[in-house]
Amino acid sequence: MLGMNATLTSNRPTTLLLACACLMVTALAGCNDSKTAGKTPAEMKPVVKRTPTPATPTVATTKATNPMDAERAMSYLTQMCAFGPRYSGSAGMLRQRAMIAKLFESLGATVREQEFKMPHPITRQQIDCVNLIVEWQPEAKERVLLCAHYDTRPLPDRDPNPRRRREGVFVGANDGASGVAVLMELGNHLADTKLEVGVDMVMFDAEEMLFEDDYGRRRGEYFWGSSYFANQYKQKPPAYKYRWGVLLDMVGDAELELLQEKYSLQYCRPLVMEIWQTAARLGVDEFVPRTKRRRTDGFIRDDHIPLNQIAKIPSCDIIDADYPDVPFGAPGAYWHTEQDIPQNCSGESLAKVSWVLLEWLKSQPAESK
Repeated sequence: MLGMNATLTSNRPTTLLLACACLMVTALAGCNDSKTAGKTPAEMKPVVKRTPTPATPTVATTKATNPMDAERAMSYLTQMCAFGPRYSGSAGMLRQRAMIAKLFESLGATVREQEFKMPHPITRQQIDCVNLIVEWQPEAKERVLLCAHYDTRPLPDRDPNPRRRREGVFVGANDGASGVAVLMELGNHLADTKLEVGVDMVMFDAEEMLFEDDYGRRRGEYFWGSSYFANQYKQKPPAYKYRWGVLLDMVGDAELELLQEKYSLQYCRPLVMEIWQTAARLGVDEFVPRTKRRRTDGFIRDDHIPLNQIAKIPSCDIIDADYPDVPFGAPGAYWHTEQDIPQNCSGESLAKVSWVLLEWLKSQPAESK
């Protein structure tokens, strides 16, 4: 025991130093007690200072360039209107049909006529009608249908002038020619574009071969051409099938705003989403990703109805019914009036719709999902 005491006595300075060090550590620990009291070991991990992550550099995005020719598309529309009224069976319709067929044949497409008859709404005499069908890559078994009506209403029966409603001239620049002009411009690019699916374009006759008086009494029916086409597809099924159908109607408005039509969303929401997302990717803001706000607005009966109901081809309608930017059929609207003329349409609008369709077609896989 004595020897141990001697050792301790000889190391007294060192012992004092160690004691001081312990007191300092205890004091420091005490300073941290208020931050660590009651925390679990996992919560008491040492704090590590992190270097701030640099902000992602802003990359200037270059907006894609539209390859469509707006002037050419507009020239197609103007040429069709120069034939005058093009209601079913008229001389203007015959000249227009020859012009359209000639163009698509020159681009290398296969063109054929689907003939049918309908009774004149007033005289009941039979009218010779023709759906014009244009085929691209006809060997493909997976196909997409693009369509538009190419007839015009016989009279401008919504014109504010009563005399014009009975005797006026309706050339249907937007309601009749615009959808066809989009398909014609698109044809200039399909000729050199390799797609995974075949494409058929159909110009429907007799979409609106009817008459309506000032009291809303109607003589005749809508959708003769599309109904005939749909029934033929159903009754005599071809070797191929249509994956999707896309209808173009009133797409040439100089103040274009393409909302999502509500029947289209009911029948084929995924198709509508694909097309509007393609437009968003391209920066084509005229495709507005919403519907009409009022619950009862935005349901438009058009040629896509027979395609969905009869042929069971999931089809959507790309349409701007507010022409110009006023509610459908309201005072000041050009719909079914003598103001539906080329001057109130835009080649830029036609080119943008053509571009969205081309890029959407490019995105279609060889096999259905």
